[in-house]
Amino acid sequence: MPTTTFSAPSPTVGAQAALRATRRRRTRRAAVVTTALAAVAAALFVVTMMVGSFGLTAVEVVVSVLHLREDPAVDFIVRDLRLPTATTALAVGLALGASGTIFQQLLRNPLASPDFVGVTSGAGLAAVSGIVFLQAGGLAVSGFALGGALLAALLMYVLAWRDGVSGYRFILIGIGVLIFFDGLTGYVLSRAQLFEARQAMHWLTGSVGQAGPEELRLLLGALVLLLPTALLLQRQLRALELGDDAARALGNRTELSRAALLATAVVLVALAVAAAGPIIFVALVAGPVADRLLGPAAGGIPAAALVGAALLLTADLVAVHLLASPLPTGVVTGAVGAPYLLWLLATTNRRGAGG
Repeated sequence: MPTTTFSAPSPTVGAQAALRATRRRRTRRAAVVTTALAAVAAALFVVTMMVGSFGLTAVEVVVSVLHLREDPAVDFIVRDLRLPTATTALAVGLALGASGTIFQQLLRNPLASPDFVGVTSGAGLAAVSGIVFLQAGGLAVSGFALGGALLAALLMYVLAWRDGVSGYRFILIGIGVLIFFDGLTGYVLSRAQLFEARQAMHWLTGSVGQAGPEELRLLLGALVLLLPTALLLQRQLRALELGDDAARALGNRTELSRAALLATAVVLVALAVAAAGPIIFVALVAGPVADRLLGPAAGGIPAAALVGAALLLTADLVAVHLLASPLPTGVVTGAVGAPYLLWLLATTNRRGAGG
């Protein structure tokens, strides 16, 4: 009687099945986390328009924003008074969160935020110079900020280039550029008249309530174009995280990919600064928070952008409604971000990952 033999599955087949299962789990976790963060950001966006001297319900806010029913009193409060500020906080938070995590992943350092590598300072110096010397306002300030950020990034890229760009060298040069630009900003303020200096200092503090309609439209248009671009470049970003040699082995054109990612992040942060001033620490915090939530899952840029939006909407709520007197948003983010920076410096040095 013939005997039937059964062969055990090969190790290769088992490894492939395990790899597919791991990928499915990571994809599922990324989708769940990103969806939850989107829901949190949307809820905070609505809450921002509910609170104030004239309270509204969530239904009234949503109905007014979506133009589902006409109520002149509610529509004036929501659309004319509160919607521009809430939209600015949402858009600026998305831009800062996305740009911050691109810098951190690209330079492989949690301290590599636009706040600390000179990009934000370059935008701030150019914008303040336009305000003080040319009495610029509105869209012109956005142009100055964009030009300053691009010039700062280009300067750091050229100075850091040694047969490629090292993340550690880029960060050190960025800190030097930051100090240099901050000194020039102080000089520009010392040459300003009282009114111009007050206007520039208010802008430098950072507040989502100071954006005009032109700056907001420009930022929203940039988000529509650049966030999908960042998502398309995310695979190259993950390859560059492995190091240039590994990225080249995977067929990545390292310098072209790095330049495209840096340009995307710089334009996002420059337009965010132009709209709301240099609001610090949001770009620094958003990426690490998103990474903790995602764990081993991929998809860090959308999650970090949504964390940035949630952080900035929360900071604006605290600054305007929960303190004894309203304060600029940048004051709250600075007060919360400074202890985080000290903790990050301590833990980074303890792990030996500080460069």
